[in-house]
Amino acid sequence: MQLKKVCLPSVMAGILLGIAACGDRAEPGVVQSDVVLKNQSVTPVLAKLMPGFENVDLFSLISSDDTLKQSPSYVFGGSADGEGLLKNTDGTYTMLVNHEDNFSVSRLILDKTFKPVKGEYLLNSDGSQWRLCSATMVTPEVQGFGPTFLTSGESGEESRIHALNPYADVSTASTSKEVAGLGRWSSENAVPLPQLAFPGKTVIIIGEDNSDVTGGQVAMYVSNTVGDLENGTLYMLKRTDGNQKEMDMKVGTKYPVEFVKIENHKTLTGNQINGRVNELQALKFGRVEDVDFRKGNKATNAREVFFTVTGQGIGGPNADYSRSMYGRIYRITLDAADPTKGALEVMLDGDDRNGVAKTFQDPDNITVTENYAYIQEDPNGYGNETHDAYLYQFNLNTGELKPVFMIDHRRNEADAAKYNVGAPSRIGGWEISGMIDVSDVIGVPNTFTVGLQAHTWVGNRYRGVDGGSKRAGENQASQIIVIKGLPR
Repeated sequence: MQLKKVCLPSVMAGILLGIAACGDRAEPGVVQSDVVLKNQSVTPVLAKLMPGFENVDLFSLISSDDTLKQSPSYVFGGSADGEGLLKNTDGTYTMLVNHEDNFSVSRLILDKTFKPVKGEYLLNSDGSQWRLCSATMVTPEVQGFGPTFLTSGESGEESRIHALNPYADVSTASTSKEVAGLGRWSSENAVPLPQLAFPGKTVIIIGEDNSDVTGGQVAMYVSNTVGDLENGTLYMLKRTDGNQKEMDMKVGTKYPVEFVKIENHKTLTGNQINGRVNELQALKFGRVEDVDFRKGNKATNAREVFFTVTGQGIGGPNADYSRSMYGRIYRITLDAADPTKGALEVMLDGDDRNGVAKTFQDPDNITVTENYAYIQEDPNGYGNETHDAYLYQFNLNTGELKPVFMIDHRRNEADAAKYNVGAPSRIGGWEISGMIDVSDVIGVPNTFTVGLQAHTWVGNRYRGVDGGSKRAGENQASQIIVIKGLPR
């Protein structure tokens, strides 16, 4: 089919509609692209594909050892985590990346072929104040406002969520961009649902990575004004029967839930917000981590919210084993008429060591497409790990779970000493984080990027690279890779 040459007002709009934004010929659903996917970094891919995924390609996009042409003094920080990608009007790309342990956000410019050519710190440790984990790139085409990079603070219950302008001047890197309206949490991610989920509203789901006596919460922010992050209402998730114990929920059962209002939340400290957990009978999870919604451009899909519980050891606040130890994946199906109502179900249970998720060693991040959830694993710290971190593929239609790749510590390679400083890294000691689907943005189907946190890859070259004062001693390195050929 031939299309007329038309330039849309927004390049992103053309991409999301699945047509060529400014091309002569295109097949329906195909975006013309100058992208050439190949290894762009001096660092080898620190991952190994698992059986069954031989047709998938992995490419090294950027690492802490790369020198970029337009910014030779820039060093890509360690613990790469939450990401977001935008296509610019000139055909280049802007990528934002959290560096969890640097407390910072990098801004990368990639040329038309998807090669990184420039890097700088959009937010440094003085501006961020807290560890930054997952993140969400909000766009007008999907959520109805933005572009805005929502990145969550996770250094305790007094942390806040930042809203960054992806194109802001780096002169403000030391200035906090915190949003008081979203409350105080030790949060992993804050995810605005697509505008088609609840037209005329902004609905944001927040996951709280907390393991104290009040547990981790699933929170919701609702505003009746699209894009308003300050004047809405904040809620916590509870079962309608008031049962607060996570482990009382089992795979195969749907539990009626509601989000209950936190009164006067903007005046409360994080400690005070957590102090409302028992009063509101909110569910106490073993560290709620990442959140995502099901894709597919359907309102019903957009109201399917998935989140990970990474788990916590048995002892202390979890002495009664009321919370998951090895981690779980949950789905909330929200009511079409009221976002504060819905049903909650356990999709995968890592504590069932004979079940589908028997190899879980603490799932952390999650990326949900139309047909799959891609689950990224962390070390659990229990000392009983049996494998290095997996990227799992969970088929939402069949329930099949299998590992796509395993992170590669290179313990037995000639360069082992570089990546295992001091001694060989322990099993499961590295993390996989921040995976995003970039297919529609770059015009290459079934393509993702993901961060690899190589915690024993350290050195003076990587020390204090964000330019802030709070993490001047942080010296980890990390990498982002491209995954091509992974089904959505």
